[in-house]
Amino acid sequence: MAQKQNAQGKKTRPSGRGNVDVTFLVLVLLLLTFGLIMLFSASYAYAYYHDNDSFYYIKKQMIFAVAGIVAMIVASNFDYRYWQKLALPVMGVAVVLLIVVLFMPEIANVNRWIPIGNLTTFQPSEIAKFAVVVMFAKMVTMYGEKMKTFRYGIAPFLIVLGVISGLMMLEPHLSGTILIATIGSVMMFVGGVDLKWFVLGVGVLAAGIVVVVMIPGVIQYAQARLEYWLDPFADPQGLGFQTIQSLLAIGSGGVMGLGLGNSRQKYLYIPEPQNDFVFSVVCEELGLVGASIIVILFALLVWRGYVIAIRAQDKFGTMLAVGLTTQVGLQALLNIAVVTNTIPNTGISLPFFSYGGTALMMLLAQMGVILSVSRRAALEKQ
Repeated sequence: MAQKQNAQGKKTRPSGRGNVDVTFLVLVLLLLTFGLIMLFSASYAYAYYHDNDSFYYIKKQMIFAVAGIVAMIVASNFDYRYWQKLALPVMGVAVVLLIVVLFMPEIANVNRWIPIGNLTTFQPSEIAKFAVVVMFAKMVTMYGEKMKTFRYGIAPFLIVLGVISGLMMLEPHLSGTILIATIGSVMMFVGGVDLKWFVLGVGVLAAGIVVVVMIPGVIQYAQARLEYWLDPFADPQGLGFQTIQSLLAIGSGGVMGLGLGNSRQKYLYIPEPQNDFVFSVVCEELGLVGASIIVILFALLVWRGYVIAIRAQDKFGTMLAVGLTTQVGLQALLNIAVVTNTIPNTGISLPFFSYGGTALMMLLAQMGVILSVSRRAALEKQ
């Protein structure tokens, strides 16, 4: 840490707290605001039809957004370096929850959610994402130059990813598995793993995922998504319906869009438009221009997150910021790719936009962790 000199010429350490990165904070709040507006626009027709209350989803999301902002403030004031000591307990909690969820009642033929009373549900995969980021940041920091060896730079990381990925595939949750595996791979690469071991490790992980997919009952789940991605019109009233309606919404929006609130496809054509396919409503109402602005905001958020990572006080802070920023950017990229049928439907949500109270809270808390990293970096400059 940078030191100052007092009147006697002695070096002193700066006191107090640094300021958070204002640019990153503004980008988070802008995306959150846009997300809430578009969630309400996309959901009110569906909510009125199914719940007799047009405000059903936005009311819940607003409550969790406020709670998430509080969580972000708390996390930004919590010294991120303590997460290094909490890495193992957080990972333990994530593993336990991923096991517990397998015994929960199925929702949409999968075991991904743990009900919290009659209020809401919680996805353990949200904790698992954060646990992997924190654990990998701790391991990279701890191993240092040993990251270039297979024993330290590949083996322990593959074990962690193997356990988490295996449990998530049992749900099954293919999109979450791919997301976590990619985040982990990025962190390993940034952490300094030797390139040849990195390529070997990624290959082993990919092969492991393929083997898991071959488990009876899971292969049909993956094959169906691939089949109707290549030709959604093969089953226009079934598995291809959602993709077709999404593409119709995007095409209807044109360059300038139909105007905020004027989407037609959200009127019970796009199944559950408040969830994974909210971006198709964004494209229909705001057009290419509005959708491009949203994409640019996500790109700027990722850029600023990496800037914070570069300026971090220590390696652990750098790895935390890299992992959490990569998670948001990659998740947004995958969601937009699904909505535009660039990749198969993976069932992945759009950060800040898709409905999901506990997921939004967790996301905002993680943004608070990045702000904590920026706060310490700012203090370093004082």
